[in-house]
Amino acid sequence: MSAVKNALPSMETISPASQWQAYLTLGFTKSVRGTVLKTCDHKGPLYVQKPFYPEGKDTAHVYLLHPPGGLVSGDELVIESNQAPDTHVLITTPGAGRVYKARSDRTLQRQTTRLNVPKDAIMEWLPQETILYPDANTRLRNQIELYGSARFIGWEITCFGLPANQLDFGTGHADQSFQIRVDGRLRLRERLLVDEHSRGLMAGKAGLQGNPVNGLLLAGPFVKVEEDVIETLRSFCQESDGLSGVTQVDEFIVLRSLSHDSEKMKRLFARCWEVLRPALIDKTACAPRIWAT
Repeated sequence: MSAVKNALPSMETISPASQWQAYLTLGFTKSVRGTVLKTCDHKGPLYVQKPFYPEGKDTAHVYLLHPPGGLVSGDELVIESNQAPDTHVLITTPGAGRVYKARSDRTLQRQTTRLNVPKDAIMEWLPQETILYPDANTRLRNQIELYGSARFIGWEITCFGLPANQLDFGTGHADQSFQIRVDGRLRLRERLLVDEHSRGLMAGKAGLQGNPVNGLLLAGPFVKVEEDVIETLRSFCQESDGLSGVTQVDEFIVLRSLSHDSEKMKRLFARCWEVLRPALIDKTACAPRIWAT
């Protein structure tokens, strides 16, 4: 793995050819009122609702909204969150994200997420699944920057094609990456590339093994991982449908999952999150209210 920092698009470098040149930059600070959304700068159809506080003032639950509901050819979304020390933010979405079938010119459909988490701050990144429609052409980037004693729990669930309609990913292209840096040093990097040269991964034993839903859950860094936490997570994986496994990579817990059903995978991840959250940040899980709707 390369430790060279990947360049991410900024607000000034979003391609002018995009159909939607949307960006969202959030700034969270700590005050006597707890964790506060101090700044919210956005362009295009990408914004958040006023934060909710079901756990009290110190933890802000934020719902990320993209009214068009998905990406078409040429769309480019950039999401960035910047926290002050000792803030706690949980970000989720009200529904699945979508990347629609690409136009004949195969212009990329792009989304980049960058989360900057300073010392003593906590970020929980828990979006709903992303559905990649047959013949989409997308590049999805998640970059997590942790500093000092910052902690992170996050997941990514991706559905290739429309399995409920018996439609696979077809000739689609997808380039996904999820990476975590701690104090500038690359600690974890996951990448999945599906194109004309690697399409065999969809069915291959070393790939998705015919499962259209792929998921990744990450949590850490832990000062110490208790063995009963790992054992509990592994028991959840064994009880679930599909193929799932838990590993410890240095101070991080990594759960990878393959399935034919995104709803079942979300339930598995939520169940694991309920165990990981108190283990990592000493807080009982409090599911966002939007998940119940």
